[in-house]
Amino acid sequence: MAYVISDSCVSCGSCESECPVGAISQGDTQYVIDANACIDCGTCAGTCPTGAINEG
Repeated sequence: MAYVISDSCVSCGSCESECPVGAISQGDTQYVIDANACIDCGTCAGTCPTGAINEG
């Protein structure tokens, strides 16, 4: 199950550079994770300062 970014995302971008498969990108209002590309490693969740990333 892919990780998802909640509304508590502050668009700091710390997760995007940490994703080993490039599944994270800037969306219209916050960062988003491409569920088809996500490999469920959890690296992004560990780098998020607001805890906005969780398993979907």
